[in-house]
Amino acid sequence: MTEPDTTVLDNAVWHSLLHAHQEFAEREGQAARYDPDVSIFGSLGDADIDKDGAAGWRDLETVVGSSGIAVLFRGEMPQLPAGWTRLDGGRGHQMVLRELATVDVPPGVRPLGPADVGEMLALVELTQPGPFAARTVELGGYVGVFDGNRLVAMAGQRLAPPGFREVSAVCTHPDFRGRGLAAGLTALVARGILERGERPFLHHAPDNDAARRVYESLGFAFRRQVVFAALGAP
Repeated sequence: MTEPDTTVLDNAVWHSLLHAHQEFAEREGQAARYDPDVSIFGSLGDADIDKDGAAGWRDLETVVGSSGIAVLFRGEMPQLPAGWTRLDGGRGHQMVLRELATVDVPPGVRPLGPADVGEMLALVELTQPGPFAARTVELGGYVGVFDGNRLVAMAGQRLAPPGFREVSAVCTHPDFRGRGLAAGLTALVARGILERGERPFLHHAPDNDAARRVYESLGFAFRRQVVFAALGAP
């Protein structure tokens, strides 16, 4: 596999919306965001943000609307111009797959689609793996394991900068943890990404050592720290 340019991972939301996820994008100049029913994330382009990003911030205000909220997710957060306020935020760890370990696929796993959104939202609400909206499933590649009619574990795909695809929404119902479901589903999603000629990557909370150990056992390695912030527009 030809190794893709990892610098796109420093601003993965922008490069996803600029390329693979254009159909989900609301864009103005050097700013874009996902349709809010698909994802909460917005972005500023790379051009001149560190020099004079005034035009990009004006574009972002146009995208989110006056007094709207933009949720940025990138390697470094640019300095906020006058009028913008930071409402919330935090940090995460970004990992990229080196070589996928051999892991058994959980029994009974099946693809997830729009008909499963109710169960997916219920599992997300219980386990809090990160942002997930009513149409996030349309980003593709979601798989899950059921106990009867109840979804008990899932994983899927989210950001898609050129050459990469993010493994996301990995979560397991508390009553079903310790059975290797998270590892098996993550490996299954990652395998599908590799088969398309893309490189899997993912994010986890800095203090989630259990998740980090699972991902390291699968072949993921730490790349960098990333930041996210909810910003109030002027």
